[in-house]
Amino acid sequence: MLRDYLQLHLIVLLWGFTAILGLLVSIPALELVFYRTLMAVIGLAILLKIQKRSISLPFSTVGRLMLTGALVGLHWVLFFASARLASASICLAGMATGSLWTSMIEPLASKKSVKWYEVGSGLLIIAGLYVIFRFEINHIAGLLLAIGSALLAAIFTVINSHFTRKYHHHIITFYEMVGAWLIVLISLPLYGIFTSQPLQMAPSSIDWIWIAILAWICTVYAYATAVELMKRLSAFAVNLTVNLEPVYGIALAAAIFHEYQQLTVGFYAGAAIILFAVLSYPFLKRWDSAGNKWVQTS
Repeated sequence: MLRDYLQLHLIVLLWGFTAILGLLVSIPALELVFYRTLMAVIGLAILLKIQKRSISLPFSTVGRLMLTGALVGLHWVLFFASARLASASICLAGMATGSLWTSMIEPLASKKSVKWYEVGSGLLIIAGLYVIFRFEINHIAGLLLAIGSALLAAIFTVINSHFTRKYHHHIITFYEMVGAWLIVLISLPLYGIFTSQPLQMAPSSIDWIWIAILAWICTVYAYATAVELMKRLSAFAVNLTVNLEPVYGIALAAAIFHEYQQLTVGFYAGAAIILFAVLSYPFLKRWDSAGNKWVQTS
């Protein structure tokens, strides 16, 4: 279990880095996700070929996986748009609402009772966001996009926790990346029509490097491994750990873009509340599982 959590934290660190990469790439969010998902599909196809693993699944299952992938694609578009509209730090703070959404969605999907400590952690995160809202009023639009992205992430995380019980994580990721690529492909002409802005489909040479890292390290490796970890970790535990994404991402943004010069004290106070909610969850869960007694678990 310790190895699983360490691996999960490595993945979350990589996901925290995606907001940085999204700002380094010159093309807009929709075009970026188009190339990210396309390269991920190619990478996964090669990997599955090397593994000699059949991707044959029932048509209905493929459809469900691709629809889930569509949610993933939309999640990434909102994520990168939020980082562009506000900042990497604001975007990552909004993403921390994922555990709140999961605490409401997972019990409904699995017909389990709502855990008091999950709701409590979610409410703490809301309090942290409220503090950020009060002090970062100029970035509300970007923060709302990030919260919407977090909602989509919570939905597909809960869905994937069910898929992992039946199918290999690389096959799940392959079909979901196909679905993500298709939804973006369909959205490209609509984006041009409704926004009257020309598409930017020509990444620079350095853009291709960043996109490759996004596709093959932050997606093929990180996303597929996260799906595999859901065999042993609950969707809520995964999403709560993902709340450390803003902590890692904010530290990276401070080091690379010096965003700490642009953020208020209120932002850091809100981020501290979110961090407390994340770190307190494992202890509250252990206490509740042991009948409200602090005990040592294996």
